[in-house]
Amino acid sequence: MPHVITQSCCSDGSCVYACPVNCIHPTPDEPGFATAEMLYIDPVACVDCGACVSACPVGAISADTRLAPDQLPFVELNAAFYPKRDGKLPPTSKLAPVQEAPVVHPRPGGPLTVAIVGSGPAAMYAADELLTQKGVRVNVFEKLPTPYGLVRAGVAPDHQSTKRVTGLFDKIAARPGFTFYLNVEVGADLTHDELLAHHHAVLYAVGAPDDRRLDVDGMGLPGTATATEVVAWYNAHPDFAQLPVDLGDERVVIVGNGNVALDVARILTTDPDVLARTDIADHALATLRGSRVREVVIAARRGPDASAFTLPELIGLTSTCEVVLDPADHERVLTALAEATDPLVRNKLEVLAKLGDATAPITGPRIRLAYHLTPQRVLGEQRAAGVRFGVTGTDQTCDIAAGLVLTSIGYRGKPIRGLPFDESAAVVPNDGGRVIDPEAGEPVPGSYVAGWIKRGPTGFIGTNKSCAAETVHNLVADYRDGLLAAPVHKPSALPRFVRGRQPAVIDAAGWKAIDQAEIARGAGLRPRDKFSSVADMTGAASGASSPLPKRVLAALRR
Repeated sequence: MPHVITQSCCSDGSCVYACPVNCIHPTPDEPGFATAEMLYIDPVACVDCGACVSACPVGAISADTRLAPDQLPFVELNAAFYPKRDGKLPPTSKLAPVQEAPVVHPRPGGPLTVAIVGSGPAAMYAADELLTQKGVRVNVFEKLPTPYGLVRAGVAPDHQSTKRVTGLFDKIAARPGFTFYLNVEVGADLTHDELLAHHHAVLYAVGAPDDRRLDVDGMGLPGTATATEVVAWYNAHPDFAQLPVDLGDERVVIVGNGNVALDVARILTTDPDVLARTDIADHALATLRGSRVREVVIAARRGPDASAFTLPELIGLTSTCEVVLDPADHERVLTALAEATDPLVRNKLEVLAKLGDATAPITGPRIRLAYHLTPQRVLGEQRAAGVRFGVTGTDQTCDIAAGLVLTSIGYRGKPIRGLPFDESAAVVPNDGGRVIDPEAGEPVPGSYVAGWIKRGPTGFIGTNKSCAAETVHNLVADYRDGLLAAPVHKPSALPRFVRGRQPAVIDAAGWKAIDQAEIARGAGLRPRDKFSSVADMTGAASGASSPLPKRVLAALRR
């Protein structure tokens, strides 16, 4: 029986290279890879060897006979990616083409030493690529006491399979030549030039940490926030643990309908007892237990054929939550379906066409998808009371009452001190990861970028693998060509220098202590119970005792 890729696919591409018959597409060297919503296994070509299962870092691949009921739609979804062949086997090759690792030729004066700023997927994949070569040293700097970026603070707590990629990152961090400098902020504790004095190159993989803001009257009132802030809040990000999330009203409105909007809506309508078995933040779980929310409206300016969420996320949402449409939006879906020619768009519309009727009585928390609504202003004087929308393409308006208004219209990179920045694209100008001085049109010596700060907020966790590989190949080429100046200081000087600037720096052992403490706090009842303050994290890293939650102590006594 063929294997099937399911919702948690991260587009890492490891499965592509493991497959002996090249039946997983699009591959990283194919044009559609960068924009694909997931990867797909050809059911005709698959030889059922299981090599892809072992290679997948997030457990997204399974034999079709072992799928859970809510995963069954992915059988047809994988098959639909491939053309009809009347039973004929497709042409195959032994293996998909693999990009060769960058070859580092040793130079007098010591090994290639690279500082990576950030510790999310792009950073860890870059470190992985560099450490394929013996003797290379990689120092990873992260401003938080914990690593792995949006995998820790951005992936929804009920998507634990996606978080399995941290197992791969742990293996990378354990390699010889890899060093963590956590709880160190580059740009505050250390400068770019200071880092460059200790390394041949500095590679920034800092993501796109800011939200794109909705510029309408009323945004900024109490009761307004961004969906990404709420994601950080329920994921125990220390900067957002105190975010005032008021769920005392029966309705929440989210403006924008990408995957983040779907994540937030799903968490806000999921039974708290289900979430209590995840790594959701304690403060968020307590707020959700007292929630009065009965409906989350996800509003989009355009029509259903232009929905920003991916098909896998839509399938996952409709299999776990009640999702409904107003009659007018249902008609829009049917009209768009009759006119759609793109297979992916048709698949989304076919799922939407089966959604329930929003005019039916509300029997439990639900999600309503709404289309052709352009936000004009947030209603309310002292705090948000709803949103006034214009019906897109008309002079009509529509008011939707809500006690919490969230925007989810994308991410935006922010400037890095010491490097050029493209304000319109919100990225560092670069050519294949080499930072470019826009005035001179020349590379900035020793400066590189990967991930969202390089290409903008597109793709998925695994998309960063090929993005980081491109940057690393160009960095190593520059090193081989003698374009990277040798560090001014000896390697032994860096730890003393960093600790002098930030005495509370956390190393790999400190992170392991935090990790083990969080898992212990979970007491087998949940994957982990996260710390949500820097003080608690640094305390755990230093070996200071941290009291277990009362519910954990009670469970242990039983």
